[in-house]
Amino acid sequence: MKILLASNSPRRKELLKALGFDFEVVSVDCDEVYPENLPVEKIAEYLSDLKADAYKNLESGEVLITADTIVALENEVLGKPKNALEAKEMLRKLSGKTHEVYTGITIRNSQKSISQTDVTHVETDDLTDEEIDFYIENYKPFDKAGAYGVQEWFGMAKIKRITGSYYTVMGLPTHLVYGILKDFELAFSKDKI
Repeated sequence: MKILLASNSPRRKELLKALGFDFEVVSVDCDEVYPENLPVEKIAEYLSDLKADAYKNLESGEVLITADTIVALENEVLGKPKNALEAKEMLRKLSGKTHEVYTGITIRNSQKSISQTDVTHVETDDLTDEEIDFYIENYKPFDKAGAYGVQEWFGMAKIKRITGSYYTVMGLPTHLVYGILKDFELAFSKDKI
């Protein structure tokens, strides 16, 4: 069984490797657009499915993994900030509040496709403008949903409580991925007998 990870995220690569799987990184080109009326809790999985559908080269014996992470505060989606000003606005919104992080995954081979979403609730301490400026200047969180990385200074200094999986916040619900890949591996080895 050959595992293909369709993600450029260094965090997803790190987590999948830490789970003990060998894999190859592939690229997927698709517009990450979702219907406006889609409930917030469905968006990450929808986008993950979209990425999986865009990968057209899946061969027998290969398993594709796609994922998407959404940060939501009071039903507002906070995507990746385009610049420091947007990052600052997002972090001000998150200051002193609890938000949700949804990570959707899609794992498929030539026979079947499984998609799931995991949610984690994240409570942050109050942030001063100085702290926000420090974080943006030193960590440049422009490739991260919600303008922060849980594994960086922000997570260490400003996240008060996490209810759910830390790894879901990092961008890959490792417990779900591990379980699904093990099932795929089992099915794959049975097919070989």
